[in-house]
Amino acid sequence: MKLHTLKPANGSIKSKKRIARGQGSGRGGTSTKGHNGAQSRSGYSRKFGFEGGQMPLYRRIPKFGFRSPNRIEAKPINLDVLQNLVDKLKLKEITPDTLVNNGLAKKNSLIKILGRGKIKSKVNIKSHMFSKSAIKAIEKAGGKAQIISND
Repeated sequence: MKLHTLKPANGSIKSKKRIARGQGSGRGGTSTKGHNGAQSRSGYSRKFGFEGGQMPLYRRIPKFGFRSPNRIEAKPINLDVLQNLVDKLKLKEITPDTLVNNGLAKKNSLIKILGRGKIKSKVNIKSHMFSKSAIKAIEKAGGKAQIISND
């Protein structure tokens, strides 16, 4: 076998349609675009979601929901997750940096401590937000819940 004798298998390569190359090609005249109308003109581009004049899907389906442009999204972290972290690393204080370093939050995300689970250790926790039940549980265990600024 030599490189110059290689060729693709029969039927695997199709030549592309040569449109608008004269009447003899069978694809001359209107060049497969039908007769008049926007789609036969040069420069026509179909807008996204266009379904040939039928009411498009995005208009057939009802609108629902609302997202406030002023919402503040915070990464929720529960007390049981913090207790696991304290047990694993023997911490006395938890800050957003501690949570970022252990993969529980991203660098610039706001963090809210929620009250699911129990915290047994006396730990000082600094976060951007706390739920009331979380503050109560942390102070009951002998720790402090300190709110830090959102910047």
